[in-house]
Amino acid sequence: MDFKDYYAALGLERSATEDEVRKAYRKLARKYHPDVSKEADAETRMREVNEAYDVLRDKEKRAAYDQLADRVARGGSPHGDFQAPPGWDEGFEFHHAPGQGGPADHAQFSEFFSSIFGDAQRRSAQRQNFRARGEDHHAAIEITLEDALKGVEREITLRAMEVDDQGHMQWKPRTLEVKIPPGVHPGQYIRLAGQGMPGHGGEPAGDLYLEVRIAPHKLYRVEERDLYMTLPVTPSEAALGAQVQVPTPTGGVVEVTVPRNARNGLKLRLKGRGLAGKTPGDLYLLIDIVLPPADSDAARKAYEDLARASTAFSPRSHLGV
Repeated sequence: MDFKDYYAALGLERSATEDEVRKAYRKLARKYHPDVSKEADAETRMREVNEAYDVLRDKEKRAAYDQLADRVARGGSPHGDFQAPPGWDEGFEFHHAPGQGGPADHAQFSEFFSSIFGDAQRRSAQRQNFRARGEDHHAAIEITLEDALKGVEREITLRAMEVDDQGHMQWKPRTLEVKIPPGVHPGQYIRLAGQGMPGHGGEPAGDLYLEVRIAPHKLYRVEERDLYMTLPVTPSEAALGAQVQVPTPTGGVVEVTVPRNARNGLKLRLKGRGLAGKTPGDLYLLIDIVLPPADSDAARKAYEDLARASTAFSPRSHLGV
């Protein structure tokens, strides 16, 4: 049995803060959770990440683990034949920290974890008549922009750890009804109370937090509550100004004024046309000047006339040549 480097499992230095541990776990959980990951070893990596986080998020476990790691570094055997020294855990009480969320169950953890924390936790639980709220779970849900604008009720199927009849932990599917309110934005969490892991000693279950993701849209790009759309215009519309019709995310059409001498990339703002909320987002139109092709005699003549009329204009004057 090898000594496990829990810091390396989360990509952290030993000096990492609690906040850095939490952020590293969330990043890797999004990458390897079996509901969303396409990695071939996602379930194995998820167990490793859960195990490392279970230890490093808990001050007592982390302190004990660091103390053990120091002893190993001073002369233990980290590879192949590691054995925890007798009494290494004296002075520590290990427990689940309620409400912190993350790991699924210790039955899925490694032999290394069981050898150093299993018996110690059982002794600690017996001493304090262990009671704790169930751990929170996290998952992701992808919706369309239209769903985000109007709200929707969705049925989702997730895989979660459950105990089978033999007491073993297994990934099992479960189906939930989820109500998505209007105006949700990417990165927002929807809380499903009581849908996390069961509590211990009669305490309530944890919660399930669904991270909202919005699928790419053919017209609009989402940033928080604001929406962005590229608005193609002709050179004459940009130079002379124009009234153009623009589709809105809710399905309507508005008339927008393109100002005279509009430049490529100019941003036009339609206030309150983004995602709903206490302060609604805006819709931004990014001007994109599209050149008509010179594919006819009339088009070529128009470009030639424009060239003669604008001899004083040099788009490269700033280059100094």
